[in-house]
Amino acid sequence: MNRYLTAILFALSATGQAQSLQPAPKLVVSITIDQLRTDYIEAFSPFYGQNGFRKLLSQGRVYEAASYPFTPVDRASAIASISTGTSPYYNSIVGTQWLDRSTLRPVVCVDDNKYTVSPAKISTSTIGDELKVASNGNALVYSLASNKDAAVLSAGHAVDGAVWIDDHSGVFTTSNYYPDKGRKWLNAYKSIYSQRTEDEATKNIAIVHAAKECVLANSMGKDDVTDLLCITLSAKGKSATNWQFDMESIYRKLDSVLGELISGIETNVGKQNVLFFITSTGYTDEDKTDYAKFRIPTGTFYINRTANLMNIFLSAIYGQGHYVESCFHNEIYLNHKLIEQKRIGLGEVLNRCQEFLIQNAGVRDVYTTTRLLSGGNDILKIRNGHNPAISGDIIIEVASGWQLYNEDNQEKYISRVSFVPFPIIVYSAGAKAERINTPVTVDRIAPTIAKAIRIRAPNACKAEPLF
Repeated sequence: MNRYLTAILFALSATGQAQSLQPAPKLVVSITIDQLRTDYIEAFSPFYGQNGFRKLLSQGRVYEAASYPFTPVDRASAIASISTGTSPYYNSIVGTQWLDRSTLRPVVCVDDNKYTVSPAKISTSTIGDELKVASNGNALVYSLASNKDAAVLSAGHAVDGAVWIDDHSGVFTTSNYYPDKGRKWLNAYKSIYSQRTEDEATKNIAIVHAAKECVLANSMGKDDVTDLLCITLSAKGKSATNWQFDMESIYRKLDSVLGELISGIETNVGKQNVLFFITSTGYTDEDKTDYAKFRIPTGTFYINRTANLMNIFLSAIYGQGHYVESCFHNEIYLNHKLIEQKRIGLGEVLNRCQEFLIQNAGVRDVYTTTRLLSGGNDILKIRNGHNPAISGDIIIEVASGWQLYNEDNQEKYISRVSFVPFPIIVYSAGAKAERINTPVTVDRIAPTIAKAIRIRAPNACKAEPLF
């Protein structure tokens, strides 16, 4: 008798738990805003309307202390981290460009010899890919952005379409990599709306308009299979003398298009059926600064000259040879084939290089592949931003305020360690409005989406859901 009573109680308990589960959203909208900053959001808050930032901050779950678990961060590596739930060490997107070891030429992260543009260089699955797998291809997954890298990396391999604004024509385009359905929708849209975009503000407006039409034309969020829409907007400013006026205009316009996007999607799909995630790429483009003019310590570190001297140094030790193949950004690539032919241990050569480089003026630290792979938590963020298969063998940390200059390709930039405050905002009809000060990392967005729609997280994602 007790056996039957236990079975009844278990069944009732299971039923109660099932009833308490919140239904999965019919549409998830992931919005990444390039170079969005919390301090600017707050500075211009008096100028906002009711449906943009004001609504998100007052009605959403706001994680105020967000960051990326790796360095350096740019638009491509940031967006890839959001979609894959992991760092460049695993997803292979170390930046917008890197050096191809086979050709010693820079490659763009989404360029493809067969399709011109594709997600082939992402070495893991994305949240969009996992949604496609879990739904047996029935879920709809689209992404829209002003740049091809943002559109392609936020979507993934198996999605219906990625759409971006062509740099030359100023109108929307896509790649033959994506299925016919996605390209037919875009062609139909362009036949009606063919406006040309000129600046970041008009691009934001065009993306929001196209995103709303994408939801409508493809009936996204209209059945019981969750769909995913990824959107990238921009809060990028100009190098203006009157920066406050410039940024005020940008954030007021951004607030307006955000309000239009959120209200439009809620009206079309139903407020109770949509889950929004909003965050930033977590970096800002630095203006050129003349520190010497203000007698602030500075200097120029010539990475190409230093690499040439290091090659002479290695030749003196191991015999004549071309030990240094190339430089890119602050990385140096060694000639692995030559080192192997001379039967020298790569670890030994890297140690010699580190000893040589650290003595140069303007060098704060030197990270070799060996050091990164065997290092502890103190250099974990640098290791996470490094991928041994495509990154350089040596990373040079140039002293803050110094300029790195490569005379071979004319690249130059000032080294800065800048903290960029930005939030992660989760907004939906059923979400509890609250402010959370606990530090969180952006790679936790993908597993949170996965948990909300009850699918697996991307296959290299180790991060825990936010809630």
